[in-house]
Amino acid sequence: MDILYSIDVTLFRFINETLSNPVGDFLWPLITDYDKLLPVRIVLGLVWIGLLVKGGRTGRTVALLLIPVLVCADTISSKIIKEMVGRIRPCGVLEDVHLLVNCGTGKSFPSSHAVNNFAVATLFSFYYRKWTWAFVAWASLVALSRPAVGVHYPSDILAGSILGVLIALFLITSWLMLEKVLVTPGKTIEKSEKQE
Repeated sequence: MDILYSIDVTLFRFINETLSNPVGDFLWPLITDYDKLLPVRIVLGLVWIGLLVKGGRTGRTVALLLIPVLVCADTISSKIIKEMVGRIRPCGVLEDVHLLVNCGTGKSFPSSHAVNNFAVATLFSFYYRKWTWAFVAWASLVALSRPAVGVHYPSDILAGSILGVLIALFLITSWLMLEKVLVTPGKTIEKSEKQE
């Protein structure tokens, strides 16, 4: 465990200190907390409404699944796993951290930012496959921003990314199974009525 932690700290120092530069110091905080910016919130809200109203069946499915995906991802990471593990953030333990945002009182493992963004990226990638590269790239950028601003170890974002993907896939699979039960019988009835 000491060796793994040593590797984690070394990678953290590389991302947080060695790769730091004035451009990154300006951009990383914006990327890490993009969802707190009012213009971004407005755009995201309009996109959600657009999916619901104009997105057809696929858009409505994504918009509605987005709610349980985010609720489950955030609850499992923040309220359950973080409390069980109780890992302190690097900015609360290590010296000379290049801290670009408030360290906060939250726990470190896993990164909820990574969990939430990869869960959303997985959901969108499943239904809009040609844009998978963009969804995964953005989720990766947000995840990478966490050690860059000094609040998470690389293992926090790696575990968070994997957890986010698994949560989204579980909910998507559950929905597809439920959809078969709810939708298929109706289609069968319609077909039999047309044949009569």
